[in-house]
Amino acid sequence: MRIFVNGDQREIEPATLASALSVLGYGGKKVATAVNGRFVPAPARAATALNDGDKLEVVAPMQGG
Repeated sequence: MRIFVNGDQREIEPATLASALSVLGYGGKKVATAVNGRFVPAPARAATALNDGDKLEVVAPMQGG
């Protein structure tokens, strides 16, 4: 399936947000996620289905002062 991750087109097989994050290298990391502009909390990722053409935003927290 074709999705867009932070604006870049990607071809992936996973059908849920949680599995897509794992395949994309974000598995186990603290990140904020949104699908098509809607925030998806971490507990809901396994139940969030992805569809062809979805836009996924992944944001990692920054440290510093």
